[in-house]
Amino acid sequence: MAKSKLSFSCSACGSVFNKWSGRCDGCGEWNTISEDTPISSGPSSATLGASKGKSIALTDLRTEEAPPPRTFSGLSELDRVLGGGLVPASATLVGGDPGIGKSTLLLQAAAQFARQGLKTIYVSGEEASAQVRMRAQRLGLTDAPVQLAAETNLRDILTTLDVEKPQLAIIDSIQTMWSDTVGSAPGSVSQVRAAAHELTSFAKRKNIAVILVGHVTKDGQIAGPRVVEHMVDTVLYFEGERGHQFRVLRAVKNRFGASDEIGVFEMTGRGLAEVTNPSALFLSERGTPAPGSVVFAGIEGTRPVLVELQALVAPSPHAQPRRAVVGWDSARLAMILAVLEARCGIPFTGLDVYLNVAGGMKISEPAADLAVAAALLSAREDASIPAETVVFGEISLSGALRPVSQTENRLKEAQKLGFTSAIAPKGGKSPDVPGMALNTLGDLTQFVGDIFGAG
Repeated sequence: MAKSKLSFSCSACGSVFNKWSGRCDGCGEWNTISEDTPISSGPSSATLGASKGKSIALTDLRTEEAPPPRTFSGLSELDRVLGGGLVPASATLVGGDPGIGKSTLLLQAAAQFARQGLKTIYVSGEEASAQVRMRAQRLGLTDAPVQLAAETNLRDILTTLDVEKPQLAIIDSIQTMWSDTVGSAPGSVSQVRAAAHELTSFAKRKNIAVILVGHVTKDGQIAGPRVVEHMVDTVLYFEGERGHQFRVLRAVKNRFGASDEIGVFEMTGRGLAEVTNPSALFLSERGTPAPGSVVFAGIEGTRPVLVELQALVAPSPHAQPRRAVVGWDSARLAMILAVLEARCGIPFTGLDVYLNVAGGMKISEPAADLAVAAALLSAREDASIPAETVVFGEISLSGALRPVSQTENRLKEAQKLGFTSAIAPKGGKSPDVPGMALNTLGDLTQFVGDIFGAG
């Protein structure tokens, strides 16, 4: 058998190196690199014939098995993101910034699942049992039949789960788990990988649904090796701005449902409350339209969501103008500014540009391009977009406007909230939505000329 090579990895970002150093070249952190436990590469070809394994039974793609049964939590926003409820023997990873409300959400979910009849165990590695009980009392969950434990030893946790045989186990958090078979500190890459592997394998063998809480790094990624996200069935991110009461639970991976699905919650004194109509909530504080304010009709997963985009363009006192973005991709903003200057002759040189997605929402959909361009032009020209108009469409580097998917759903959501007109790209099927006037445009130059009278 070939000799295993030494491998070192960073506990902060997961970068792998072939030798130890004091500083990680990937993230710049000090004293975070440790040696990984070598893993056997399996039997060599020379010894394979002497020690054969058993033959694996093969099947075809046809199946008559029923889809896995699901258990609804009673939190419709959580069930939506999970793909229609909790699946037995599934492993789910939930990540989010510190203090964003992950433990609150999962304690509420544990209480709801327990009330639905699932035997539920909540294991906290970060708080004492008394602290979790205090939160449960504040949330009004003390009557829920949830079994609680405070432990970090992985061997003891697995033994307890094997004896108690719950249907759902929540581990808060995976970074605090410690396995005595791995010679490194809790939270290291080796420990996180080993704990996630053991818990996921245990869930599959014993038909237990497991939900793991994961910390995130300063750049918003779940801390630890990316292999953890590959092990689990579902990866959810709990997002939100601390200055806003809105929280968004977003699925970035789901083997049992649609990815990029979102659930919206509102942080209150009694915990997290569901938001059944996010569009109305995101637009609730919108007053008289001002220059730079545009309503974007977007799609998050299968749900249409209307959000307000706000832009501010002002003369810059600095040689290098500022470009600040909250809730959108800064590289995408740079592209829109370049297209406006190159294709429409509208320069932003010497101007500071600020863009914000109101309500703490984060948007990644390319269909927001036209709404961003409208907000920037509205702020630059000091001209307001009509209050009853929504905007959506993708902008290409040539300045052409590309049609986007689910136009009808976007228009129906806008019409439901009182909007009467929409600006969208030309092309594709133009749906007929009663009460909505659709203005279709072919390129960005036509948009600038028709809407702002310039170009």
